[in-house]
Amino acid sequence: MIDPLAASLKISGSGLHAQSQRMRVVSENLANVQSTGKTEGADPYQRKTITFQSEMDRALGAELVEVDGIGKDDSAFRIEYDPSHPAADENGNVKYPNVNTLIELSDMREATRSYEAGLSLMKQSREMITRTIDLLRSR
Repeated sequence: MIDPLAASLKISGSGLHAQSQRMRVVSENLANVQSTGKTEGADPYQRKTITFQSEMDRALGAELVEVDGIGKDDSAFRIEYDPSHPAADENGNVKYPNVNTLIELSDMREATRSYEAGLSLMKQSREMITRTIDLLRSR
């Protein structure tokens, strides 16, 4: 059986990886909030989504967080009237991404906080391992 402190490092590491992937997806969405199609009437950037799943690690006897997949949000694109835009259709409408900045910023904040919590757990686990080693040395 694996040491519980080592297991906590692996568990928090899986959470850190998952949240860093989430931050990457949110960053891509925010970077493309004004991206339009390249040609007349073309679809713009489509918001990406990320899903997670728990994966059982039998050696640890614990569940780890894994990225299940990165998908696309099928909600409607935002449409604005701008006949002078190169991506405008025959009616002068331009499709903009289905990215809501407020939602993305909320997701980023939540991912950041989860990431920081995982870092804190990892730091505490490392400190406990160090203390355990120090205690064993002093015997």
